[in-house]
Amino acid sequence: MPVPSPRTILITGCSSGIGLCCARGLQQRGYRVFATARKEEDVARLDAEGLESLQLDVTDSHSIDYAVAEVLARTDGELYALFNNGAYGQPGAVEDLRRDVLKEQFETNVFGWHELTCKVVPVMRRQGYGRIIHNSSVLGFAAMTMRGAYNASKFAIEGLADTLRLELMGSGVHVILIEPGPIESRFRANALAHFKKHIDIEASHFREAYIKTLQRLESEGAVVPFTLPPEAVLKKLVRALESPRPKARYPVTVPTHVFAWLKRILPVSVLDRILVKI
Repeated sequence: MPVPSPRTILITGCSSGIGLCCARGLQQRGYRVFATARKEEDVARLDAEGLESLQLDVTDSHSIDYAVAEVLARTDGELYALFNNGAYGQPGAVEDLRRDVLKEQFETNVFGWHELTCKVVPVMRRQGYGRIIHNSSVLGFAAMTMRGAYNASKFAIEGLADTLRLELMGSGVHVILIEPGPIESRFRANALAHFKKHIDIEASHFREAYIKTLQRLESEGAVVPFTLPPEAVLKKLVRALESPRPKARYPVTVPTHVFAWLKRILPVSVLDRILVKI
């Protein structure tokens, strides 16, 4: 079935970083972009910039319902693509993650994405085409210490995406994962804020490691090797949107490529020793 022009896409998490970069880039490419953000002031800023923006909080079912209904009302019921992007990372050792903290991580990174995806699947199935794209991570297949909540949320997204891809086979709807490593954004600053809010440093077995990590993160000019600008994700997103036969996964950054390769060739015990040193 032919795809109408311009192609329409709904993107979550457009207040900054990857989401904002992709919204701008796709609009310049001719897409009709619905750039969403959680806060009203960010929506107003996006509107002022010339982006078609809506408020969308993926932890709120009513907000999801409103945003999807509004997008479909503006497009006569058509939606070419959904890019699930808005997320955050909750640092901390697994044993230091309270149940409510882990649940909060999943509400944003998994449950909200899942609910939003389920809202657009019938639309895309009915029209006979569509792209559902999840912004996953290298941590969606390679677990690293002190990132258990985020690792788990991305592993969950990858499992849901792989299953949905099989269930939509032959429908004309493609389910795609983008897997970035370190990208320039506010992600690390936001993660630091969540760490300070939810982790009891003084009571932890990992107190000394936490203190060293905080000193590193709070120092001026703390840089993660192989970090790329968000345009690197935009490049892969364009491929996922425009390839006639998109790949199931698009890795971004050197670490993602390296760890995907290492996971295929190394015994688990050897890979574990590498991961624990990072």
